[in-house]
Amino acid sequence: MTVKTVRKIVKINEEKCNGCGACVPRCAEGALKIIDGKARLVSEVYCDGLGACLGECPVGAITIEERVAEDFNEETVECHLQEEEHDEETLACGCSSATVTEFGEKEEIACGCPSAQVQELDSHIVSSPVQSVHQSSTLRHWPVQLTLVPVRAPFLQGADVLLAAHCVAFAYGGFHHDFLKDHALLIACPKLDDIEAHLDKLTQLVAHSGLKSLTVVHMEVPCCSGLVYLAKKAIEASGRKIPLKEITIGVRGDIKE
Repeated sequence: MTVKTVRKIVKINEEKCNGCGACVPRCAEGALKIIDGKARLVSEVYCDGLGACLGECPVGAITIEERVAEDFNEETVECHLQEEEHDEETLACGCSSATVTEFGEKEEIACGCPSAQVQELDSHIVSSPVQSVHQSSTLRHWPVQLTLVPVRAPFLQGADVLLAAHCVAFAYGGFHHDFLKDHALLIACPKLDDIEAHLDKLTQLVAHSGLKSLTVVHMEVPCCSGLVYLAKKAIEASGRKIPLKEITIGVRGDIKE
């Protein structure tokens, strides 16, 4: 028998929601998922109404309302989480399915990024007998992974910093020449990495390394925009005001903005 009472429960404004997915990993009960490019409440019984997901939404699309809803059920949540864990076709990040098209046939498959279309890209590489020219790396330091970079690393002192999503360097052919040159590099993934740990580390870096500027380069898929949210929150929490620039790269390697 379904029991309904007046209680607090999550409310999602679909007009505001951009499908970034930042709220999904914050919901320990698995009540939220990205479906059709929007965050949605899977079931009322999974939501405890405590609002752990609220602070993770970069556009303020999630609020808590008080209304008649099914009671929160811990046993049902446990079963739900176990099913999610053992479902081989469902990714842990809670992303929606996307359509892959090949030779005119369509198939629904699981996708690592919400609203991203899995596709084979046309190759822009032209075979040529001309000898290839080696291009030197413009990377000036190591490590580059945000998790591993020391807060007071000497290469960050007074530097213009490039914060890049992992996939950018593979999608954009001129990454070294156009973006990395004259910048210190930090890389992170807003979907797969520990965002809370990244926020704490980046906040400390901005506060103590005297950064001159921060440029965020991310992919066009919605979940990747979480890197911009991370940078904005870190600058705000650091108490410093530094220039922030955003660059979006398309999956075909073009600059979107």
